[in-house]
Formats: sequence, C-alpha cells, structure tokens
Amino acid sequence: MDVDAYVAAHHAEWSRLEWLINHSRRLNGAEIDELVELYQRAATHLSVVRSSSPDPLLVGRLSSLVARGRAAVAGAQAPMWRDAARFLTRSFPVVAYRLRWWWLSTALLGNLFSLIYAIWLVRNPEVQATLGTEWEIKQLVEHDFANYYVEHSAQSFAFQVWVNNAWVSATALIFGILLGIPTLYVLFVNQLNLAAVGGFMWAHGRGDIFFGLILPHGLLELTAVYLACAAGFKIGWTVIDPGPRRRGQALAEEGRAIVAVALGLVLVLLVSGLIEGFVTGHVHNTWLRIGIGVVAEIAFLAYVFVLGRPAARAGETGDAALRPDLAPTAG
Repeated sequence: MDVDAYVAAHHAEWSRLEWLINHSRRLNGAEIDELVELYQRAATHLSVVRSSSPDPLLVGRLSSLVARGRAAVAGAQAPMWRDAARFLTRSFPVVAYRLRWWWLSTALLGNLFSLIYAIWLVRNPEVQATLGTEWEIKQLVEHDFANYYVEHSAQSFAFQVWVNNAWVSATALIFGILLGIPTLYVLFVNQLNLAAVGGFMWAHGRGDIFFGLILPHGLLELTAVYLACAAGFKIGWTVIDPGPRRRGQALAEEGRAIVAVALGLVLVLLVSGLIEGFVTGHVHNTWLRIGIGVVAEIAFLAYVFVLGRPAARAGETGDAALRPDLAPTAG
C-alpha cells in the first residue's frame, strides 16, 4: 500500500474528525452524526494501515485519533463500580481459568520437588547438619516456627505477609518475560524453603504442628503463588513461541490479560494474609484452623471455575485492549 497516497486520500477526514472531537461539547445533531461516522471510518483506516503497511508514525497518529474519537462518541464513562464488577466477575476469573493447566502443572512440579527434598532431608541427618547447627535447628523446631505467627500483632503481621507475598508474586509474574527464568527461580526458592522447614519439623516429630500451622493460610497463599508463576511461565513461553501472531502482538495481548492476574492476586493474597495474621496463630483448635483454610481454598477454586469457564466459552480472554467499532466495508 502507498502510505503517502492513503494519507492524502483521507487526511481531510481525519482533520475534520479531530476538529469535531475538540468541539464535541458544542456539536449539534448533524455534527454528532458526522462525528460517529468519521470515527468509524478512522477505526477502519487504522485496521487497514495495521494490516497492510504498519507505519509506526501513522499507526500512532490514528490510534490516538480513534481512542479520542471513541471517548467523544461514548460520552460519559461508565461508573467505576461497573469496571470493578466486570474485573471481578469476568476478567480475573477467565484469565485464571485459561491458565489452569499451567497453574496445575506448576503446583504439581513444585510440590513434587518439595516432597522429594523434604524426604531426603529427613532421612539424612548429615544433610540437616550442613544447613544449621544443632542449636539453631532445635530453636527453629521448638520455638521459632510456631512463634513466627504470634510474635507481632495480628494487624501488622497480616500487612507484612500481604506485602511480602505480593512482592514475590509480582516478581514471578512480571519477570516471566525473561523466558520464565526468574519465575523458575522464585518457584524454586519458595518450594525449597517450604521443604526445608517441613523436613526439619517432620524429622523432629513435629510434622503435625507444621501442617497445622501452614495449611490454614498456605493453601490459598501457595495457590496464588502458583498462579503468579504460571502467568510468568506463560509470558515467557509466548516470547519463545508466539504462535500464528506476531511476537509483539502476542506479548501485548497476553500481557494485558496477565495484568488481570496481578490485580486479582492482590485481593487473593490479602485474604490469605488476613488468615495468616488472624487465624493461623490465634485460633487454637487445629481442625478449625485447617477448616478455615480449606473453605477459603475451595471458595477461590469455585470462583475461578464457576465464573471463568462460561466467560472463556463466550470468547472472553481478559485482554483489555481497546477494540474500536469499524465502519462496514465491502470486498
């Protein structure tokens, strides 16, 4: 396509659309109809330019013009609560649902690694000795692990846990673009720490205490971490294999969808932080503690599948890209 000829053919329309946008508050009925028509034409022109001759300057100009035109045509924005409701009922659950196999694989492999490492640690006292002195291990097993959940006030501890877990999850998710290597490191360190503490507790006959304190908040917390890692791995794999899409387009589409995961996990980790701060160290009935954690986990899984599955079947992807209306074309 001859870009110069295309610009010359439609420059007047774009200029007129820009004028109408700048004066959208004072337009009469005929001018409003003209604004809508020119906006649809510009959206079509943008689509043509992107597919036929992706000139970055022209694409940028038309993208800005179409976005402004859409805002002018749509008028007042929808209330914020509608955006929040859509995010909670469609965007986040559908992305989590679409990532379910990545998510499940990450959880299975991570926990398999932790189990193997913990068993190896329990069966080899000499390995335990390389990780800490006898006094340090005794202090961890008999005091530090359980005291960790009650040594600070519930409010401050819940906030501290929330911030830390959100940071870990954000690191796993965002840096997945580096082929998923930093995400793999985050997962490895997380599972290694879990296995080491569990192995020490089990080796000294306190496995029941370990599971009684880790499960109430850990079920939901680890699920969130696995989901963040799954999103990071998906981004990393998109860099390697974008499929039929251009790599830049694939990364943009997947990246916008992954933003929903990042925002949603802030809320999920807030819930797990509240459980860890107010339940794990302060509810003394073990089965009640674990029961609360199980209910929270089941509620989250139900939320993802009940809302995410129908949204996915309806074609929702979680991609928040601006999709302008196009004018009808023939041929």
